[in-house]
Amino acid sequence: MVRPCLLWSEQESQGIVNAQRPKNVRCAIYTRKSSEEGLEQEFNSLDAQREACAAYILSQASEGWSLIDESYDDGGISGGSLERPGLQRLLADIEAGLLDIVVVYKVDRLTRSLLDFAKLVETMDKAEVSFVSVTQSFNTTNSMGRLTLNMLLSFAQFEREVTAERIRDKIAASKAKGMWMGGVPPLGYKPDGRSLKIVGKHAKLIRSIYSRYLELGNVRLLSEDLEHSNIRSPIRKTAKGKAYGGCVISRGQLYTILRNPIYAGLIGHKGEIFDGLHKAIIDRATWDAAQEQLANNRQGPRRQREPKKALLAGLLVDEAHTPFHSSHTKKGKREYCYYVSAAGAGDAGAGDAGSGAKIRIPASDIERVIREEVASRLSDPLTIIDPSDVSPREIALAYDKASELAASIRSPRSKLIRMLLSNVTVGPNALEIELNRSVFASELGVEENAISSSSLAFTVDAKVKRPGQVLRIIEESGLEAHRAMPNLALVGLIAKAHEWWNELCSGEIDIAKFSRQEGVTASWMTRVVRLAFLSPEVVEAVLDGRAKANLDTKSFLAPNAIPACWDEQRAKFLASQTSHRSLHERMLGDGRQELVYA
Repeated sequence: MVRPCLLWSEQESQGIVNAQRPKNVRCAIYTRKSSEEGLEQEFNSLDAQREACAAYILSQASEGWSLIDESYDDGGISGGSLERPGLQRLLADIEAGLLDIVVVYKVDRLTRSLLDFAKLVETMDKAEVSFVSVTQSFNTTNSMGRLTLNMLLSFAQFEREVTAERIRDKIAASKAKGMWMGGVPPLGYKPDGRSLKIVGKHAKLIRSIYSRYLELGNVRLLSEDLEHSNIRSPIRKTAKGKAYGGCVISRGQLYTILRNPIYAGLIGHKGEIFDGLHKAIIDRATWDAAQEQLANNRQGPRRQREPKKALLAGLLVDEAHTPFHSSHTKKGKREYCYYVSAAGAGDAGAGDAGSGAKIRIPASDIERVIREEVASRLSDPLTIIDPSDVSPREIALAYDKASELAASIRSPRSKLIRMLLSNVTVGPNALEIELNRSVFASELGVEENAISSSSLAFTVDAKVKRPGQVLRIIEESGLEAHRAMPNLALVGLIAKAHEWWNELCSGEIDIAKFSRQEGVTASWMTRVVRLAFLSPEVVEAVLDGRAKANLDTKSFLAPNAIPACWDEQRAKFLASQTSHRSLHERMLGDGRQELVYA
């Protein structure tokens, strides 16, 4: 019987061979050791890890695993951070697609942080790279493998934290025994095992610093003395051979030297001081004297600069005797101060302020007004002093003192006005100013009973306007008695009006397009541009603060607010110039004046 034969083509037989041949899997080995101890040996821990991983890869040759030539080693580097040269090169090659599997001896060789491990696994998943531990069998491509790995990393992180606590406890116990536990040795010493050895040349400088400090009693003077004597810090070298020093000894360095207990043969640790195993450079009495001097020179904790106290704070009250509080604000480098009433101030007859509205008065303006009102009363002391109670000589002296006192009061830097005032009551239609009799008499050099009672309290007619306007005193003619600050908002609008008008005059853009470009409506731009047609006299008055007190930006932007005729503008916006009497003359006359404040 002839059995049937199966004939295979060459292509079919080659396909079976290729199907049986395993895929080439590129494997990389990563090794790490936390300390540098033992790395100098011919066969160290890194070599042992690499040998074990290479053997494991060889055992998987049937699966197509092969070891690449590149080495990824980190010796003497902690696993608490991902900033490791070898690991960074490994991650770069993973992202470049040069690897298929990362092999480590233990999971904690790669990282001891659970958070860092999550980042590494995410990076490997994106690149479709697997992760294998030789001594801990798991695969990160499935959920069970991830769970096992997370548990192992949790214990690795716990071990790291326990190790850190153990090291801290060991350092504390060693310092309690007086041992030197490493670090940069202080000037005057060099390391000597677990102790310190005195460097004679440097120790001489330390003794000199302590001696001169106790003589001068001040670190600043000590620093200047050392610099004047051209004494610099000695040049020293680190354990790696890097040189440092050779410069002027700063105050910070001097404080560190003077406070360091090591120079007295002591070891400090977390606020406690122990007897050290090393020899002292200075005696304990000298060190104690230096600490006492440092403590005596201490000026206490630094305090933040207190805000400047307002001149009339505590003196300015409303009709209900509720004090105004001062408010400070800052724009750029300039500081502004205001007196603000309590809620509900100005209920009765508050005019434009409205019922229950707060009154906000610029401090500089009301202070200037009160200074001038009080100073003007000193122009004639006979209106203050009763001539029957003082001698002619005292009256003559009072005139001289009154003149000096008035000049002092008018000075913005003078605080004397605060002493002279008892209080200032802000009413809806008047300011009531009351002077301090005893201080006033003392400044004029007369007895208290010589001061007329009628001169201690006087009233300035006032009217509360809506918030936002500047405080001014206005004569009956409309001319300001006290030069007011210009309305900055109005000044800005006039400048903007000229800028916009010049742009429109160029003919390159119409008002509709220009207003959109500036982010305003065409109607608003039209009203502002009208200010470019104000007469030079009106503009100058606005800049100088000489325009009518009741004018603001709304007054100039209202429909038909700007007359075409300059004479009409002058009549509408400028105060009358018919009255030129001085403030003192008006006070001695009918005393009529108007105070407008916001």
